[in-house]
Amino acid sequence: MIIIGEKLNGSIPSVGKAIAEKDAAHIRGIAKKQADAGAAFIDVCASVPETVELETLKWMIDLVQEVSDTPIAIDSPSAKICAAAIPFCKKPGLINSVSMEGSKVDMVFPLIADTGWECVALLSDDTGIPKSSEKRLEVFDALMKKAAQYKIEPEKLHIDPLIEMLCTSEDGIEKIVVTMKKIKELYPSIHLTGGASNISFNLPERKYINRAFIILAMAAGMDSAILDPLNKEMMGLIYAAEALLGQDEMCIEYITAYRAGIFGDINAENKKK
Repeated sequence: MIIIGEKLNGSIPSVGKAIAEKDAAHIRGIAKKQADAGAAFIDVCASVPETVELETLKWMIDLVQEVSDTPIAIDSPSAKICAAAIPFCKKPGLINSVSMEGSKVDMVFPLIADTGWECVALLSDDTGIPKSSEKRLEVFDALMKKAAQYKIEPEKLHIDPLIEMLCTSEDGIEKIVVTMKKIKELYPSIHLTGGASNISFNLPERKYINRAFIILAMAAGMDSAILDPLNKEMMGLIYAAEALLGQDEMCIEYITAYRAGIFGDINAENKKK
């Protein structure tokens, strides 16, 4: 599983406070902890007004790169901001994100063609979020035509089928599962991603929904996720699911992660109480 660490997001109150107060130590600390926990990318999202977003992203990215060489995921709803922030990064990372809305793809894809940069692509367009898996797959088809136009290889894309709240869904996660399975069938090397915690908004004890979702989604082909790598319970379940799905030969990754302390006894916190 490709873990995109979600903890450096200005919408998180403690991070928003650190950004407002220019608390560099707080930003560095979160970045290092996520890198040490095995994040493949460290997502950096300022969540500030667009007038100051680019300079804030630069400040955050510089701090992350002071303590870690883990690639950056540049996170902004503005493709223009994402594109402008690319030079701040010392090595290729991940753009989070583009979609078929407006000119986002045409703004970002030319910049990452023939580079090591990867990109999250949402299955939405100018009509909004499609209501059915069929419509989402139509958006996906249009997206892949753009990728071919700009010579973007499928393995550089992380397709987000748009994980929505379970409490407003009429069919559980069937729509997401159908979409992911079809995409993997068409492009086996493409990545499937998403905000794992989106599924549980407005529900009590969200951790149970999140855990169940990630396992079911992995069985449907999800191999990339935006989540908290410091959550040892979730990380343990991910390593266990990879082993059960035959993605971890002889359980070597599971054993190595356990020995490294990336996950541990899921009841440890309860035992301390």
